[in-house]
Amino acid sequence: MNNLLTDSFVDDAQGHGDIEMGRQVPGSTSDMGMEAFNKQMQEVEKQVEKLSGLLRKLKDANEESKSVTKASAMKAMKKRMEKDIDEVGKIARNVKARLEAINKENLTNRQKPGCEKGTSIDRSRMNVTNSVAIRFKDLMMEFQTLRQKIQDEYREVIERRVITVTGTRPDEQILNTVEEIQERHDAVVEIEKKLLDLQQYLLNPKEKF
Repeated sequence: MNNLLTDSFVDDAQGHGDIEMGRQVPGSTSDMGMEAFNKQMQEVEKQVEKLSGLLRKLKDANEESKSVTKASAMKAMKKRMEKDIDEVGKIARNVKARLEAINKENLTNRQKPGCEKGTSIDRSRMNVTNSVAIRFKDLMMEFQTLRQKIQDEYREVIERRVITVTGTRPDEQILNTVEEIQERHDAVVEIEKKLLDLQQYLLNPKEKF
């Protein structure tokens, strides 16, 4: 996170002063809350990276599900994807709450001498916070894109599966395929619901950060 801070901030923090605001910045960044701020942002970034990893896992699982032809395998995959989506929800809510709290702290920090609005300290805090918030929002949009993709591809997979069991297929294979299709349907419905619930929570006007 420290490498996100500008060189000008480092210079100002060493006591060179803020030219734009005409204020002298104290020499110790810890006095202005930067040490605690950096630690908080590093922790949030780790959580955002976990979300990125879970997104990759869900994308891979979705691709893998296209070749599944047994109800038992589809059921196992459904459980795995649901577990990952539940984890996404927990992490996303935590990240959102922490970013909201950090934003409030950024505003409160402006009351300290040398940290007023527009100073290098203030700009650095706001820029870093906004950068992580944008990354977080972009990831959440990717989850919703995945939700739509799962829904669209489900229809295509079902169409192909139905075609394969028409005509000369034995009755037992038809029944097995119907069972697999039903399990696939249940999985898609549940996964879509979880992702939609997450989207609605994050887009709630009362929950903005």
